[in-house]
Amino acid sequence: MIDLRRLEALVAVHRTGSVSGAAAALHYGQPTISHHLRRLEAETGAVLLQRVGRGVRLTPEGERLARRGEEVLGLLARAEAELAATTSLQSGRVRLAAFPSGAATLVPGAIALLAERHPGIRLDLVEAEPPEAHELLRAGEIDLALTFAYPDQPEPEQITVVPVVDDPLYLVTRADAAPGPAVDLADYAASGWIAGCERCRRELLSLCAEAGFTPSIAFASDDYVAVQSLVATGLGVTVLPGLALRAHQHAGVVRRRLDAHRRVQLATYGAPPRPAAVDAVAAALTEAAGVSR
Repeated sequence: MIDLRRLEALVAVHRTGSVSGAAAALHYGQPTISHHLRRLEAETGAVLLQRVGRGVRLTPEGERLARRGEEVLGLLARAEAELAATTSLQSGRVRLAAFPSGAATLVPGAIALLAERHPGIRLDLVEAEPPEAHELLRAGEIDLALTFAYPDQPEPEQITVVPVVDDPLYLVTRADAAPGPAVDLADYAASGWIAGCERCRRELLSLCAEAGFTPSIAFASDDYVAVQSLVATGLGVTVLPGLALRAHQHAGVVRRRLDAHRRVQLATYGAPPRPAAVDAVAAALTEAAGVSR
């Protein structure tokens, strides 16, 4: 049986063209590589290298064994990756960030699916809005983020996003407001408006601009429960995403769907492949989003 370390040394010489190159690639000293090659020749009973000047060159037998060695080492690497993936599914840990309404509505269903299919996966959850979640990804503090974006927003740099579901937007008014047959934001041009924080209100301003007016912002809060309470008290109207209303809808408000949405998406950082446990969590979130529609 050929020793894999010796076969690896031969393959490294084949790839780099020299003993010194193989030593650098494998982080060994040159004497160690030379020793492995001599032992490999003794094991196989074949001359695998010949000296050419100050260097070496593989013989035809050495070339053939090196090519087969690459295949063997490749199969071994794939087997190790598959085993690691299986182990990850059995006992993996995934750090997930999710925006608050997504954490309240989509994440619980995903956790239930994971508990049924991959009970060994441990999910660590933190709440974070998209800008903060992207920074957490870049810093390596989380593995996966459930985020959202509006159609006109550019994708964040160095972040890979995969769409999950469209989250419709709703006009939210006091419950005793008479709903019309269709929603026309222009009818509320003279109303006071409850907006999100400065960073979050861009979509509201855009929708109102399309309707031909600039909203008069009476109050601002990024707490959807507080926003609905202000609306229910008659202090203004607002626009909220469906997931926020699914997480909590105040009894004193009514909603009417607009022809607008935000895109819920999964975000990761770095090139694939990802650990199998991360892919399992992503699949569970996607399925939970489909079931909850």
